[in-house]
Amino acid sequence: MDLVDSLSPDTDVLVLGVIGGEDGPALAGSDDEVVIRAVGAEALTAVLESLRAVGAKGASEELTRIPAPAGLTGVTSVLAVGLGAPDGIDAEQVRRSAGVAARALSGVRRAASTLSRLEPGPAPAAEGFFLGAYSFTAFRSEKSAPKPEEGPLARVDLLVSDPADSAAVRHAVQVAEAVALARDFVNTPPSHLYPAEFAERAKALAEQAGLQVEIMDEKALATKGYGGIVGVGQGSSRPPRLIRLTYAGGAKKVALVGKGITFDTGGISIKPAANMENMTSDMGGAAAVIAATIAAARLELPVTVTATVPMAENMPSATAQRPGDVLTQYGGTTVEVINTDAEGRLILADAIVRACEDDPEYLIDVATLTGAQLVALGSRTPGVMGTEEFRDRVARLSQATGENGWAMPLPAELRADLNSKIADLANVSPHRFGGMLVAGLYLKEFVAEGVQWAHLDVAGPAYNTGGAFGYVPKGGTGVPVRTLVAVLGDIAAE
Repeated sequence: MDLVDSLSPDTDVLVLGVIGGEDGPALAGSDDEVVIRAVGAEALTAVLESLRAVGAKGASEELTRIPAPAGLTGVTSVLAVGLGAPDGIDAEQVRRSAGVAARALSGVRRAASTLSRLEPGPAPAAEGFFLGAYSFTAFRSEKSAPKPEEGPLARVDLLVSDPADSAAVRHAVQVAEAVALARDFVNTPPSHLYPAEFAERAKALAEQAGLQVEIMDEKALATKGYGGIVGVGQGSSRPPRLIRLTYAGGAKKVALVGKGITFDTGGISIKPAANMENMTSDMGGAAAVIAATIAAARLELPVTVTATVPMAENMPSATAQRPGDVLTQYGGTTVEVINTDAEGRLILADAIVRACEDDPEYLIDVATLTGAQLVALGSRTPGVMGTEEFRDRVARLSQATGENGWAMPLPAELRADLNSKIADLANVSPHRFGGMLVAGLYLKEFVAEGVQWAHLDVAGPAYNTGGAFGYVPKGGTGVPVRTLVAVLGDIAAE
């Protein structure tokens, strides 16, 4: 990603934004002095005429590729990407348009774009191009690995004129790198990313960023009373871990907690076989929390962030916990395990209690927690629960980043559904109503008094089982890394 004020003669493709309208398409930024100087007024006119001739409409994310006019020396083609109506060109629209353009430019060595000259500034364009060009090929052999001419877009030049824009672009790229890290974690199969390996990879990356790291193995977890993590992990031959990463950046203290189930069969309450392979994504919360903490360090945010990340594999075996078992969460709360497939809340509860021992002002937990999240909000909208003021703040910032978190209630009347006949709590409700909210109420039991808390359920948004869209690929999405970084930055600015 480079910032330039003119086109390089090595540019292969020029990416322009197109606005739709009743009078036909128009080129976004065609009256901008930097764009006119870099591209040329005659070339811009010729491009627009060609786009109209081939029927381009400027609809949101529409792609139209045409030969470059003669005036664009060195450029072989122009890719026009739709921005929709002129009153809808916000930062998220620019991200999405840049993302679809990046995906369309596979095999291109160097592109340049004027999307950076739109009113939202160059940062959304940088983020969109970076995330749209993401690919995960670690497990492809020569038989199916992309050929050089099929690989992701190698380089993008963004047209700018203000040197101050470079700071915003650097920030956007660092955040996008954190999103890509979370995607890589989620896309790595459970055969290669099990609790011990996940912890070691996180440790190596965290230490490179200057973070303090602590890892607890299964023996330490059992000795210190982490009954939820031990109980969930005891059915697997690959034992659980708890990793804590600390970035000491300032006086304000924020705790992050992420669900790290590296694979979820459901345990004894086993899931149906159909689509179980997608449960490789059940550590999406952990991936996001680790990536966001590392990003906070790289961005040098003036806030202290501690990530407490429980990791386990939920498997059925002769040693697995059973429906009807009682375990003791870290801190002493006893829980009747009604359904072993409601395991995420068990490991999160242990981690939340431990995180609260650090006396944070704020706590955010992230989890691919409930199928009920998809029923309530669909596959692209995270549910945000917690203490009302902080919940609404997190949801607002999430929407500003384009991750679209939506505030949800924690109705008091649903708390009784977690009563157990033999223990302090049951891990599930006896019915299916409000499942996402009931899970949030379960976690609320373990948040220390006075801590501002938000719980993000990203069961659908963390993993895209459909086709790519905007800057989001199939597979791991990296949601909600950008939300977490935005919240950390907002807290740091208090």
